[in-house]
Amino acid sequence: MMTELLRALVSSFLGVLGFAVLVNAPKRSMLPAALIGTGAYVVYWALLQLGASEPAAVFVGAMTGSMAGLWCSGRMRMIGTVFLMMSIVSFVPGLGLYRCMEFLGNGQTGLGAEQGVAAMIDIAMIVLGQGLGSYLFRSLKRLLSAKQERNRQRTP
Repeated sequence: MMTELLRALVSSFLGVLGFAVLVNAPKRSMLPAALIGTGAYVVYWALLQLGASEPAAVFVGAMTGSMAGLWCSGRMRMIGTVFLMMSIVSFVPGLGLYRCMEFLGNGQTGLGAEQGVAAMIDIAMIVLGQGLGSYLFRSLKRLLSAKQERNRQRTP
């Protein structure tokens, strides 16, 4: 189990870092983005180990990555898209889509459809997780800033 966790940590970190280099992300965002992507993937991996379904684990991982990415973008005063994009790199179901096309190309439409639907469900969970994470982060941020403003008005 520990070797699997270590492999998940290293591979997700290197994958996200490599993708950041590939898309020419700002240099100062690469390490934080890789750490956020790794953290989101570890959440996903841990949920799978605890028996969660693949779509549920993808959803929670994407939501976690979204919230962490938005927090980091505010702290670093950078656009959030860099961190949001990097937080989901490990979840993109490229292999599932490849297998879908492979099965369809070989005339195995049933297996192709099954792989395609599973990949589309994962994609939908990524989108919903990022959307809900963004909504929750912005709502919490608004709530906290309103509370701070009330506290400032009370102190003379």
